[in-house]
Amino acid sequence: MVWLRRTTHYLFIVVVAVNSTLLTINAGDYIFYTDWAWTSFVVFSVSQSTMLVVGAIYYMLFTGVPGTATYYATIMSIYTWVAKGAWFALGYPYDFIVTPVWIPSAMLLDLTYWATRRNKHAAIIIGGTLVGLSLPIFNMINLLLVRDPLEMAFKYPRPTLPPYMTPIEPQVGKFYNSPVALGSGAGAVLSVPIAALGAKLNTWTYRWMA
Repeated sequence: MVWLRRTTHYLFIVVVAVNSTLLTINAGDYIFYTDWAWTSFVVFSVSQSTMLVVGAIYYMLFTGVPGTATYYATIMSIYTWVAKGAWFALGYPYDFIVTPVWIPSAMLLDLTYWATRRNKHAAIIIGGTLVGLSLPIFNMINLLLVRDPLEMAFKYPRPTLPPYMTPIEPQVGKFYNSPVALGSGAGAVLSVPIAALGAKLNTWTYRWMA
């Protein structure tokens, strides 16, 4: 039954990586960051943190090798960059989809696992917290490097966008003044139980396939 167990593991890894790519494609364009102002940045940061940590810790504990989480984040990044080509084919600029910076956060998870001598619980608690804290910071730096997102949102409206979501002037600071801090705080809290879920899925898979 070893082949069935391994197939189930790899299938889960592919499914999570593809879902993270779809999440980015559906929500990671300029319009998402502009018409809903920084509220969307917090939601996007939390969703990406949890999506990264559940797959990365699953894959890392499956192999037991520090560095696997970074490899997983690299797969997610490659998937997203390739999928961006579909938008480019439709006439949009290639950077219309903002690819999140997953790799540095995954590296922190790997470092935690390595520094604690492959301690699963430390990886869940410390690594999950570091992923949630760091991803919004790296993602904001990434977003600041994008050229004129508001202008691009008006110039290239998303074809599937409903009328009530037409781009509007962003109200920065209307709800809170620091979307990075809020995203990091919420991400740090939520990434830990999601990391625990990823670790538990690893255990459940072995039980199902036994």
